[in-house]
Amino acid sequence: MAASHELILVAGVLCLFAMLAGLFSARIGTPLLLVFIAVGMFAGEDGPGGIEYSDFKSAYLIGSLALVAILFQGGLSTERRMIRQALWPSVALATVGVGVSAAIVGAAAHWLFGLSWVEALLLGAVTAPTDAAAVSVLLHLSRAAMPSRVTAALEVESGLNDPMSVFLTVGLVEVLTSPDGLSVKEAVLLFVKEMGGGAAIGVASGFALMWLFRKLKVERSVFPVVAVGGALVIFGGGQTLGASGFLAVYLAGVIVGNSRHSAREPVLRFFGALGWLAQIALFLMLGLLVTPHQLPQIILPALAVAAVLILVARPVGVLACLTPFRWRTRDMLFVSWVGLRGAVPIYLTIIPLLAGVSSGYRMFNVVFVVVIVSVAVQGWTIAPVARLLRLSADK
Repeated sequence: MAASHELILVAGVLCLFAMLAGLFSARIGTPLLLVFIAVGMFAGEDGPGGIEYSDFKSAYLIGSLALVAILFQGGLSTERRMIRQALWPSVALATVGVGVSAAIVGAAAHWLFGLSWVEALLLGAVTAPTDAAAVSVLLHLSRAAMPSRVTAALEVESGLNDPMSVFLTVGLVEVLTSPDGLSVKEAVLLFVKEMGGGAAIGVASGFALMWLFRKLKVERSVFPVVAVGGALVIFGGGQTLGASGFLAVYLAGVIVGNSRHSAREPVLRFFGALGWLAQIALFLMLGLLVTPHQLPQIILPALAVAAVLILVARPVGVLACLTPFRWRTRDMLFVSWVGLRGAVPIYLTIIPLLAGVSSGYRMFNVVFVVVIVSVAVQGWTIAPVARLLRLSADK
């Protein structure tokens, strides 16, 4: 019992300290998510806290639960006008853009680390998705003036691109760990099942939740509890059926958030707070998982991978996806720069670790460095880049 009480005390202290440190640092423009990770590292085995945490199975569970809250909240916050403005550009970025980014980063990783092509592409796949939490939080905190279409594309893309990365990650892990690998036919079927199944489950579940909210005659405080249970069922059910629970829970959130019903306001308020708690828990956990004394061994090639991702892979992917929609060059450059990586890439590296991929630990450390660089460099410069490109809000 004493150990349980101490664990609860430590969790509470870390949560409060991370939030207070984040609010203080926000005054000088420090990205909040970077602060949360730093607090986790400070409390970890190489820091003064000395907490040893390397249980990747529990980390995968905690990460999944946190992402359910973050993605559902992201869907709730996605307004109908944002979807009208940027649906197809966002879909292109979330599919083709992810594939282009994974291929370019994979080629760089193959040369920098001497990984096999499959391992290198796996590293590219896990670094490819932008992060819904990082994009949403840092865009709003930057207070940068930008066209609504640009904001819409960035936020909708970050909610849609996880399934493509999960598909690539799972497929490449299957190739690495299965003697027979994965045939082209099996890969196509996996893609259709992940994306099509996730979309179908998400839309159907969103309307089912909306119907339930309208039929329930209960106190308003009960609705958020129903929403939490529904989000968990949607994600868990989708994943169990082999579809993308990430896509399903995001789309269900979009439908619930854009429908008129008595539960909308209490659910939005509750998930606004729960989303923050999930972000704090997720980034603290990732800070605890990393072992800082191992990072110097891979720091230089990891920084090179980060540079390739930010300066080459992301811009090429964005130009390939948005040029057909006749976007202005300055808007495409801004979308390229705000391709923020966050918790999702680190979370995805847990999949090859649990599958027993031999290069899994090195991959985890590399991706951690890439995320830190992305949040620090890109997150810190959103507003200056918007001014440099002379972006302005819609009139």
